This record gives sequence, structure tokens and C-alpha cells, in this order.
Amino acid sequence: MSPNPHKPILLTFFTLFLQLTSPINASPSPPVTALYAFGDSTVDSGNNNYIPTLFRSNHPPYGKSFPAKLSTGRFSDGKLATDFLSSSLGLKPIIPAYLNPSVKPVDLLTGVSFASAGGGLDDRTAKLSSTLTMDKQLSCFEEAVRKMKSAVGESETNRVIKNALFVVSAGTNDMIYNVYDHVLGRLISVSDYQDFLLTKVEAFVQRLHDAGARRITVAGLPPIGCLPVQVTVGIFTSLPLPGIFNHRACTENQNTDSQLYNQKLHKLNFRLNQRLRGSKVLDLDIYSPLIDMIKHPHKYGLEETLKGCCGTGLLEAGPLCKPLCRTCEDVSKYLFFDSVHPSQKAYSVIANFALLNLVPLL
Repeated sequence: MSPNPHKPILLTFFTLFLQLTSPINASPSPPVTALYAFGDSTVDSGNNNYIPTLFRSNHPPYGKSFPAKLSTGRFSDGKLATDFLSSSLGLKPIIPAYLNPSVKPVDLLTGVSFASAGGGLDDRTAKLSSTLTMDKQLSCFEEAVRKMKSAVGESETNRVIKNALFVVSAGTNDMIYNVYDHVLGRLISVSDYQDFLLTKVEAFVQRLHDAGARRITVAGLPPIGCLPVQVTVGIFTSLPLPGIFNHRACTENQNTDSQLYNQKLHKLNFRLNQRLRGSKVLDLDIYSPLIDMIKHPHKYGLEETLKGCCGTGLLEAGPLCKPLCRTCEDVSKYLFFDSVHPSQKAYSVIANFALLNLVPLL
């Protein structure tokens, strides 16, 4: 029988609640009050629906596993990892997009996403896709803080922010656009570009801290070389066309690059913890659960890990994953929904991994 990805999350909640409220160093750790997300499509719950960009997913077949099969703007068949985290933390079932006109000031008090699909830590990445830069996302957060203060006062707003969980998830688009697939990528080494991205992470975390954030998680890179689109591109450059269907495998040098970046991020977060006293800045490891699903698919009830559910599964994503595209019969057996983005099933596994290994440390 295939494992139920939702069951571990539900079972974890009671353990998690005790861990978050149990004494640590003789003082209780207060419960998480809200979840605020920044970054790219991995945590964008629909902000791109409200800006002029082609990077949208507010159309079928996206959302086919969401309640009422609603295409919300999430780049998946259903919920994101941040939705599962929010639900397990007892905040609300899903994290709404900040730019959604239906979001009210009271909704901001328990969490919202400021992320923008197609964006990245590097401003050039967001400009290529005409999406929100990290600076713009932070400006939206500052605007949200003003709205909360008007609604419930400064003291309550500060309490919510101090005890909220801040999730920063970006970097993959930067590496793909500016290193692997972009002609300018040849002008800078992988290691130097990673160091540049990490200066952006450091500055962003500092600004969150200055705004009152004290629980901050920064996602590392996934195994980029295993994203279906990168597998396809790698085959195009190394094999005749028929090989696309017969010899799909991860591009290992890109996975090695991701691991190196994640090691550097860990060291950066350690330094930030030393400098930003009273704060907890932690790694959000998405590489480990994803690579484990790729190496041991049957443990998770998966059958396809290197092709997306949408279309051929080789290249389709965003505007290429169209309403008339055929989709796989059972998306729960797929690691990826399109050629870039994990399925709801995969996001549930990532969230559970975070609940077990990250959230108890906050």
C-alpha cells in the first residue's frame, strides 16, 4: 500500500505543538502566530495573477487536485509546502496571496505569501520574467504591516511578527536563468555567482530582522539537475533527439552545485545567528526530501520522478502547460506536476520533512 503523505503531517501536529510550547533554556517558546512567505513559484500562492507577466498558472490543468479543482495561481496541481505547514501549525488551511483583492487586514495576522513566480534573489531574474523583485516583495510586507497596525494596533502587530515564521524560498530560477541557460552565465563562475546570491540572502534576512522577524527559514536549492526541464535540456545537448525518451537522468554537476550552495547557506545562517541575537535563522532543506523521493520513489508511492504530469512532462511549465494539455491519469504517482514544479504529493512530503526536522528548532 502506498504511504499517505498527509497522515504523518497530522500525527506530527500534536508533537509539534508540544515542542513549540515546551521550555527551552528555562523559557517557553511561544506558538507560531503566522506564516509569511517570500521568493519564487515554490511559495507563490497566486500573486502573479495580479501583475502583468506571462508567468501565471491561474488556468487548468493547474489546481486539478485543489478543492473544486480551482486554478489559484499555484504552480502545482494543488497545495504548496507552505499551505501544509500553515495547516499543521493550526494557522489556516492555505496561505493566500497578498495581492489577492479578497485578502483583508485580519487575514494578514495569520499569514500571507508575498512571493512571485519567476523571481529570484537576483533582480535580473525578476526583470527577465516581469515579476516582483525581492525588494518589491519586502515593500509589500511593509505595506501589510501598516495595514495590520491600523487594524489591531502596533503592540499586537509587533507580537504577531515577532512570533511568526518567515519562509524565504528562492535561488533556483537565478541559477537556471543566469548560469545554466543564459549566455551571460559564461561570464561568471558557478561558485562566484552562488556567493553573489548569498550576499542577497544575507541582506534580505537582515532587513526582515530589522522589521521585527525573529524566526526565519531560508530554503536551500533543490537538486536542480533532476528538474525534468533540466534533464531534457541536458539530453538535448548530449544525445540525438530519440535519447530524450530513452535515457533520462539527472544532470549531476548541477546537483553538485546545489549541494555546494546549500553548504554555503548553512554557514551563512550560522553566522547570522551569531550576529542577530535573539533570532533563529535556519536552513529549510528541500534537497534531501526531493532526492530521497527520486532515489526511493516506491517508498512514497511514486512511479515517475523525472517527467512532469502535464503534457509530455519534458518541457511544459507555466504558459506552456495549457488548459488543453493532457495530464497523467494519477498525479499522486508523480514527483513533478510540470517540468519544473513539484506535485502536491511532493510538497506534502517536503512540508512533513520540515515539520520533523526544522520547526521544532524554532
